[in-house]
Amino acid sequence: MKPFVLASGLVALALGAAACSPDKVLTSANNGPSGAASAPAVADAGAPTAAPPPLPRMEFAENDFAESDRNRDPFRSFVTILAPEMKKIASVQKEVVLPQFSLDELKLVAIVMGGEYPRAMVVDPSGKGWVIKRGDWVGRPEVVHIGGANGTDYQINWRVDKVRDGDIVFTREDPAQPGIPPASRVIALRPDTEQSRDKL
Repeated sequence: MKPFVLASGLVALALGAAACSPDKVLTSANNGPSGAASAPAVADAGAPTAAPPPLPRMEFAENDFAESDRNRDPFRSFVTILAPEMKKIASVQKEVVLPQFSLDELKLVAIVMGGEYPRAMVVDPSGKGWVIKRGDWVGRPEVVHIGGANGTDYQINWRVDKVRDGDIVFTREDPAQPGIPPASRVIALRPDTEQSRDKL
């Protein structure tokens, strides 16, 4: 009984493999099932084939490629429109000594002339001393506006130009106006008696 069941199973497997041979599978995949492929061909053979309607011709003007309310740029970002308008000030990346105080708030208390690089000490309003030398950027920057209503703002700083025997000379150049000579400012070293008299 068992050999008969095994033999019949092998015969069924062989018939299934013959029915699903690779050639028949490829032919069926390319042409569809043989019955389904022939039926529509016979049904459509007598009917006239209708061509699809032609697409309407589109006319473009030069204004169609310019951005407007009806034709917006799909790559434009709306962050600047939706975010609150903030004034941007162009600032130069440089190290500034005492950027929170103006030159009027600083007091020159000492000058050291020895060596190749004379140095000076200034005191800020809190009483802290700072040593500065020629070439240092000092003090709060001043904002300058150029270009009218749609122009930009930028910052300019005072720079130590000279440390002399009794004072410091500061200069300030405006990069937007190179033809104008730089502005200068002098802070003098005053004796303690003169400073105390000013306080009275």
